[in-house]
Amino acid sequence: QLEFAESGGGSVQAGGSLKLSCVVSGDMYGRQCVGWFRQAPGKEREGIASIYLPGGGPYYADSVKGRFAMSRDASANTVYLRMDNLKPEDSATYYCATDPRNGLPFDCYTVNFWRHGSWGQGTQVTVSS
Repeated sequence: QLEFAESGGGSVQAGGSLKLSCVVSGDMYGRQCVGWFRQAPGKEREGIASIYLPGGGPYYADSVKGRFAMSRDASANTVYLRMDNLKPEDSATYYCATDPRNGLPFDCYTVNFWRHGSWGQGTQVTVSS
């Protein structure tokens, strides 16, 4: 079983920055991808960033390329999401997630790794105009 401790969400004005953190603990056996997805009220979930643990990435959704940067501290089992030049449309609950056991590398490359995986409680990001 996995546990996720997400932090760093908050409220900022458009153009501002936030950095999310997530400590992942528990049994990672068979899981090869970690990253973030988000969900805004009334909208579908959107994968936004991922790292392929055997080596690869980060990979990003087009909507955040050039503005968001994902990183990982393997020694601390922690992943980060630095978000710059935030826009009102970035307002959502952000979830740290892993793929399911034996997930497909392609799903990690295309930031679709989370659909059948595991994730935390999420952290809210609100961007005002």
